[in-house]
Amino acid sequence: MEMNKPITPSTFVRCLGYGMMTQLADFVDPQEGWKKLAVDIKNPSGENRYNQMHIRRIEALKQEGKSPTCELLYDWGTVNCTVSDLVDVLIRNHFLAPARLLLPGTVDLCDVSDAVRVKEDTSVPLSLQETVCLNEKEAPAEEKQVTPQFLLPAPDSEHLTSVSCGLSIEESGSVLNNTGLQNFLFHELKSFTNNFDDRTVSAGGSKLGEGGFGVVYKGCINGRTVAVKKLTALADVNIEDLKKQFEQEIKTMAKCQHENLVELLGFSNDFDQPCLVYDYMPNGSLLDRIACLASYAKVDLSGLSNRIDLCDLGNSIPRTADNTAPIPWKTRCNIAQGSSNGICFLHENNHIHRDVKSANILLTERFVPKLSDFGLARASVRFTHTILTERIVGTAAYMAPEALRGEITPKSDVFSFGVVLLEIITGLTPMDENRDPQLLLTIKEEIEDEEKTLEDYVDEKMSSWNIESVEQMYSIACQCLNEKKNRRPNIMTVKQHLEEMMIK
Repeated sequence: MEMNKPITPSTFVRCLGYGMMTQLADFVDPQEGWKKLAVDIKNPSGENRYNQMHIRRIEALKQEGKSPTCELLYDWGTVNCTVSDLVDVLIRNHFLAPARLLLPGTVDLCDVSDAVRVKEDTSVPLSLQETVCLNEKEAPAEEKQVTPQFLLPAPDSEHLTSVSCGLSIEESGSVLNNTGLQNFLFHELKSFTNNFDDRTVSAGGSKLGEGGFGVVYKGCINGRTVAVKKLTALADVNIEDLKKQFEQEIKTMAKCQHENLVELLGFSNDFDQPCLVYDYMPNGSLLDRIACLASYAKVDLSGLSNRIDLCDLGNSIPRTADNTAPIPWKTRCNIAQGSSNGICFLHENNHIHRDVKSANILLTERFVPKLSDFGLARASVRFTHTILTERIVGTAAYMAPEALRGEITPKSDVFSFGVVLLEIITGLTPMDENRDPQLLLTIKEEIEDEEKTLEDYVDEKMSSWNIESVEQMYSIACQCLNEKKNRRPNIMTVKQHLEEMMIK
């Protein structure tokens, strides 16, 4: 497109300049808004243009430093879609700022009302998209706010390190005091984390990691190490909605206490970027430990108790350059069983996690798994209903086909957990552009077609495994990964199968 040529409704998307594309990406890339567009884009025939595989491949391009939004628009532009088509999709998905950027002055409230009417007819109100603990009465709000004393409970090696957040504004403090959690001020958490130092911990900073919901920092409160997640701002979500989200998430996480869920210690909500405070967990995530990446503190597996039945590691177990040992098979089985136990608790209490993945399974000092970020994936209804949500939450390589379309059910978590089981067996990441097959879940097809055997995929780094139990876990994973959600087992059945496998 010529530099000075104006953009009109009939301009082809493929003719938009690089500068305009990057500006659009700045609006849509955060919080993976491009997924909302992808599931809404149609081919000229009226069929969905992008399926599960397409979305996962686009997501993988982020690892190469590319913008998913730009790649999506470049591809869609090949069918001669126009700026008018793009603006319609943006408005339907509430991306009003980029719509106005393309066609200034042409996007008014009437346009917005007409464009979103269809989606509003089928979507669930915000109150149903938020996570709530059912059958529990809320205690009345207290009149006075408690001045923080920073008296955190004593550390417990079985409580995890993770962190999550939501957004809110100052007055919610009095509403949330009845949770019994420590209410911090934002500037206090800023001080505890060395001004939210964005250098990694290994480089002398405070940053532990980063995810779709925010950035995690290491902090210290009265000599106790904690993890603090500062939520990333959402450009397309109203601040009042974010306030409600944060309040609901705090209440939910405070009530959801289980041995396989991370324990929330405190929060701050007096600033535009509220934070949640959790125990710091030096063993990090299952994702990193399977890959033998350095955890926050180097771990010696040989010191674990007999109750997880580890073999004598000795010097026979290969170690990585940073001296972290691969997780033995028996320990992986315990992690799988404990993780299913945590998901089962959420489902029994009418909660759907929506982002089950190995990066959200954190490990205690004794490798007890605990699910993190469950309060951020707000989606709780009676299980006789399916949620049709406008905000697609989750990592595409783990997402069930219906979840990529915005349908959320407990069976969506079961599908994601099936991918985690494959990770546990193979030691492979769920998606790798430089690998064949690129998607981990597609190894099912190679095994079914007898191109390869299951033994070909068993993690070479893993010790003391036997093919019978590996086959049992693989069978459970395959059931979880059924494309038809109604043919997947519920998480209670998965949990029972894993327990039976452990007994055998």
